[in-house]
Order: sequence, then structure tokens, then C-alpha cells
Amino acid sequence: MEDAPTLVLLLALGVLLLLVAFASGTEVAMLSANRYRIRNRAAGGDRTARVLEDVLSKPDDWLGANLILLTLASAGATTIATVLAVRSGHRYALLLPTLIVPAVMLVFCELAPKIFAAVHADRVALGAAWSYRALVAISRPGVSLANWAAYGLLRVFGIVKGGARGDSSLSADELRTVVAESGPMVPQRHRQMLLSILDLERATVNDIMIPRQEIAGIDLEDDWEQILEQLRSTPHTRLPVYRGDIDRMVGLLHMKRAAQELARGTLDRERLEEIARSREPYFVPEGASLMVQLANFQRNKRRFGFVVDEYGDVMGLVTLEDLLEEIVGEFTSDPATATHRDIQPESPGVHIINASATNRALNRALGWDLPTDGPKTLNGLLLEQLETIPAAGTVLRVGSREFEVLQVADNAIRTVRVREVAAG
Repeated sequence: MEDAPTLVLLLALGVLLLLVAFASGTEVAMLSANRYRIRNRAAGGDRTARVLEDVLSKPDDWLGANLILLTLASAGATTIATVLAVRSGHRYALLLPTLIVPAVMLVFCELAPKIFAAVHADRVALGAAWSYRALVAISRPGVSLANWAAYGLLRVFGIVKGGARGDSSLSADELRTVVAESGPMVPQRHRQMLLSILDLERATVNDIMIPRQEIAGIDLEDDWEQILEQLRSTPHTRLPVYRGDIDRMVGLLHMKRAAQELARGTLDRERLEEIARSREPYFVPEGASLMVQLANFQRNKRRFGFVVDEYGDVMGLVTLEDLLEEIVGEFTSDPATATHRDIQPESPGVHIINASATNRALNRALGWDLPTDGPKTLNGLLLEQLETIPAAGTVLRVGSREFEVLQVADNAIRTVRVREVAAG
């Protein structure tokens, strides 16, 4: 090397510095590349993406090859810089290998390439894919030896080969973060639906069920004329049939069959009970997650179920429609203007709300932050705050909102007026 022409040494120094920059930048790019985007491109037939995916699947190999390249290039650059300094004979020539070259390597071969690679990770990683395939093949003996030595050292700390690689799968929370930060790549509407699907594991049937007192059904002990009027006016296609109390359920009545019997004039109390008994009700244990219940609805070919507690008492009704609304939002003919069926805007910042609406639904529809780890409905939340059954006109402030009780019936708050109040 000492006999090599100065021009050749300068060119060699420049090449080695470029190799240091390549190794530094591509290392960051390979570690930062979006594996899922690369995998998708590879599945679409992109050969370069396939090569990159194969290289990334063996981190020991490409990291070892990168380290060997970086080490040799850095050492070679320092050695050549020292030879050039000695050859110049200048008094301060040794500053070249001790200060100037390290400074150049730090700025132009480390920081700048790494910042660029971090910003354009996928592009840089794809551009280096074929180079790394060749580099890994060339340096395999050295990589094997280096890996053997490294794992020998790591074994002292209890790390064995095969156990050093972390699980690359994503948890639900990690996947939720990926979706939330997907930006313009996923439309806002689709992003919200994906997040809602992930949230199904966190919510239970208690969060969305129709309360027991609001379940429409037919009591066989009612007057027959009253039952007939209920059959003629009900908006539902299926109704539970019971005796005296919904906990004493007989079965389910499909309105199509009831209409046929009415048209033939053969429907009476006994025939109504007989039709209802032909369809057994479907019960759901309280606390079941929405994800599990969605699968159960599909497996059992059911559209709704009655939520029961540990004693078998009916607590409410959960429907497939309510469950799907957790994913796609409120079903409405005008999604641009509707908010929620239990919410009626009265004036700017003021709403009339059905107190049986769940806190979860109100938070989603209005962007509120009502607590959901205690009472599930607005009625339950207000009763917990008041610790008594209020009279109409009672006003209660919770956080930045003022709740005015409008209607109370059957020991429950029915409707409230809610207005935003200034903090003070």
C-alpha cells in the first residue's frame, strides 16, 4: 500500500467511505422497512420485493454481512488516511486520520445516510436488496464464524440461537396503533371500521344491549284485544312471548306466521302460544365479548339473543343489528346528518337524549368521554351520581356537561336535556 500512487489511494479512500455510507444507511433502511408493504409487493409478483423479504427473514446473515462490510471499510479508510498523512510529511498531517476522517465519516457516512434511509426506508431497502443477497453469499464464511462467536458470548447471558428473535406478530393494541397511524393510505371511514372491529374484544353484550324494560313482547295474560292491537301495530318482525313476566318466556313469535293466522281468522290465544313454542329463545350470558357473540350469532344462525345474568334472569336484548352498528356505525338512510336514534339535537350544544342510551354509544356519536367501566347507560351513570331517584327538573353537572332530568318513570330516568357548560 505504501508504494501505491497517491491518486489510487485517494480513490480507494473515497470508495471505502462510500461503502461505510452504504452499510450505515442500508442498515437503518432494512430495520425500518415496512415488512407488511414489502410482503404485499412480493405477493404481487415483485421480484426485488421477494429478494428483500428473503434477506430480511434471516437477520443474522444480513446483519453479519453488513457488520463485516462496515468494519472492513472503516478500518481500510482509516489505514489509507494514515498512509496519506505520513506520505505528505506535513507537521499536522496526523490530524487527517485522527480528526478529519472520523468527522467526515460521522457526518457524511453515518448521520446523513441514516437520516435519508429512515425517511425513505422502503425505497432504500428495495434498492439494496440484490446487493445484500450477493454480500451475504460472499461473506457467508465470515458471517458464520462471527455468528458462532457472538452466540457463544450471548450464551453466557442465557440467550440461545433461535430464542433471540422476537415474535414478529402484532398484538391487538399494536395492530390498533398501526391502523390509527395509517394516514391517507386507508380512508378515514375504513380506518374507523377496522378500529371498531378491534374494539369488539374490549366491549361486551352489556355495553350495547337493549335494557329489559324496553324489550317489546307479548304477555299472554294481557287482554286478547290488547294483544291483537299489539300484533297489528308492532314494527318488529319477531317478538318474545311470555306469561306475566319476561323471565317466564314461552318462545318467539315470527310476525309472518301470526299475520297468516290472522288473515285466515284462526289466531287465538292457544294458537299464538303454540306458534311461539315452535321457536325457542336464544340466551346469551352477560359479559360475553362482542367478538365472541358475533361468531355465536353466525354459528347458531340467530339474529338476536336475550342477555341473562348468573341466575337466569333476563337483563336485556342484544341484536345482530346493534352488534354490526358497533362496526359500521348507526344504520340510517341519511348517514351525513344522523347521529344516533336516541339523540335529538335541540339547539347548538344542547341535546335531548334517551337516558337508556349506553355511555359507549353516546361517546361515539357525540365525541364525549363518559365513563364506561361502571354503569353502562346514561340513566345508570346519573343515578349513581345522584344516589337517589330524581324528580323531573333535577339538574346535575358531570364534568363539562349539565344534565336536566325531563322524564322519570318506573324508577328510572327516561329522558334528559344535556347542554355544554363553560368550565369555571
